[in-house]
Amino acid sequence: MLLMVEQAICGCRNIKRGRHLNPAQRNTQLDWELRAAVRGFVASICASRLVVADMSELVRVTSVLPLPNLAYWESLMRNEFEFGLAQSTRSAPEKGGWRVLNSFGRPAQEAEPHRFLTWIDLSSWNGHVRERTLRTLTGPAPNSFFLSLAVRRLNDWVPQVRAAAREAVPRLAQATDPEQVVDMLCAMLPTWTSWGRVDPSDKQVMMELVSMKAVASELKRRVTGSPCGPMTAVLSQALRTAALDGCLMQIAEEAVQPVVRAVAHRTLLAGKAVWVDGHSWRWIDIRYGRKRLDHMFAERPLQEVPAFLDVLNAAAADRSPIVRRIAAQALVREMGHLGEAVLPLVRRLAEDASPSVAERGEFILKRLTAQVG
Repeated sequence: MLLMVEQAICGCRNIKRGRHLNPAQRNTQLDWELRAAVRGFVASICASRLVVADMSELVRVTSVLPLPNLAYWESLMRNEFEFGLAQSTRSAPEKGGWRVLNSFGRPAQEAEPHRFLTWIDLSSWNGHVRERTLRTLTGPAPNSFFLSLAVRRLNDWVPQVRAAAREAVPRLAQATDPEQVVDMLCAMLPTWTSWGRVDPSDKQVMMELVSMKAVASELKRRVTGSPCGPMTAVLSQALRTAALDGCLMQIAEEAVQPVVRAVAHRTLLAGKAVWVDGHSWRWIDIRYGRKRLDHMFAERPLQEVPAFLDVLNAAAADRSPIVRRIAAQALVREMGHLGEAVLPLVRRLAEDASPSVAERGEFILKRLTAQVG
């Protein structure tokens, strides 16, 4: 109740100040559906006691929640779950001393050992419960939401929980539907470079998921066919591993989003994959405490690279000027090694309808004509 009052007060303050609320906070319908599903799950736990509780309604509601707002949904679900357990414990003291698991202020050793741990316990306040849940969960994840909760434990503030997540996440992903794994990857990969607690072994766990054959196939289909979403960030992060090297040319030719085709063509023309590996602060003016957050990049050579001229011709013939500009930039970089064989392609770029592409084509044409003359 206190949490709801605080959220209402904050919401009123934000409206008075003209600030935009988080999309998850504006969608009160999903909020109340999630709260109701958690309350129903708590009632099921209290009724069944030693029998596994019914999660069907909770799974149905969480299946439609937008994963980019996962931190908000997790916090809402955790607070409602803990509050519901505390309420049920106080209202039913006659149940043989049944105590709430991980209630506020209770030491870890007092946690009730007889209650079955479920997927919702991945968001528990108690690090011991989160670790024990990861080590006991088996079988496929109910949906991409709960799989994402397990993956988020790779960035947990408790080292033992992170270690348990490194062991559990590959096992759970192997048993889960590849489409749900890809749903999780499309939500996690664009932002996971901001996780401050992951180490190389945690990153390797994510790349193991991308390298799974069924997951890589579904991820290629999703990157190619999605008309919206951060697919460029997903593709660049997935290229940390060689799972998509063999189908990169297909992505470059068939992707719906022009920026995805541009990233794929640029990667093929450069012969290497480049991705954002983290962030670091750089001082701009230390006297005034001014600094800027810069990207840290990493790269690796591609294992399968088509012929340079084939990729160049495909990029120059693309329907989007964004991709054709990538071809022109590659020609500027490599024009000293290509010779007269690319003159027809250069003339076509010089006559391009896009001014930025035509400008580069004219520059290359002048240089090549001077060399030949």
